[in-house]
Amino acid sequence: MVSYIARRLAYSILLIFVIATITFFLMNFVPGGPFLSEKNPPPAVLKAMNEKYDLDKPIIFQYKNYIIKLVQGDLGVSVKKKGRSVTSIIGEKFPVSAQLGGIAILTSLSLGITMGALAAFNKGKITDYSLMFVSTLGVAIPNFVIATVLIILFGVRLKIFPTFGLTSPIHYVLPVITLSLYPMSYISRLMRSSLLDVLSQDYIRTARAKGVSQFVILFKHAMRNAILPIITYLGPLLAYTLAGSFVVEKIFTIPGMGGEFINSIGARDYPLIMGTTIFFASLLVVTNLFVDIAYKVVDPRIELK
Repeated sequence: MVSYIARRLAYSILLIFVIATITFFLMNFVPGGPFLSEKNPPPAVLKAMNEKYDLDKPIIFQYKNYIIKLVQGDLGVSVKKKGRSVTSIIGEKFPVSAQLGGIAILTSLSLGITMGALAAFNKGKITDYSLMFVSTLGVAIPNFVIATVLIILFGVRLKIFPTFGLTSPIHYVLPVITLSLYPMSYISRLMRSSLLDVLSQDYIRTARAKGVSQFVILFKHAMRNAILPIITYLGPLLAYTLAGSFVVEKIFTIPGMGGEFINSIGARDYPLIMGTTIFFASLLVVTNLFVDIAYKVVDPRIELK
């Protein structure tokens, strides 16, 4: 286990380095610059700003300096946020996104697993068809369409829920529904198919023949094996939540990392773009590592190599 984790950490560091390299060069190869969006700055001012942030240096020189600072834990200073460090911006904005995303993930897992289990135990019945119909809609409809419908219906016409900000618990309702509907639907379908497969196994029939109670069969035998595909999905689930939060935060005017990242791209804020990209990539890599370890915890028969 220890050697496996050490290898994965080394691989993760290499992966983050590759992501940082690709992002850096792609970003710098796009025509334009962070100061060209201003109202025609004088050439002298433009030259001074480029010199201040080393943007007048050769691209290889900029890359070398950035990697050296990155190894030291320095993500640089934003060129659009009045000299604020990228680390401080992430520290301020990410907790908002993490709280929203965490609630959405917990909602997706709890409701998705429950819906999938109910559908599997009522296979071929109206409950099964109804839950799968809802799940199909949830998978098919994009989250920005869901957000628009929820805002118009519950925010504008019925005026039940607020449609912007996160200043109180009720403000979380519409963004969480928008962000969790797709993964909840996907998990429910995945759980249904996995549970149906497990319930058809020989050891389940043997347990029933021995008179083992349905509760023990469900929670001790069936659910533990059926939930393995759900654990596999945790990595993509986090990726979807992070990517989906960009749109959701923008629509609901939530002051999180999603809106900050989109704004940084529009403003060509190179350090902030790089910093948020590396931060999210590191988060995904670490999550996938924990997913692999969770596999071993849930099913000790699995060998991590």
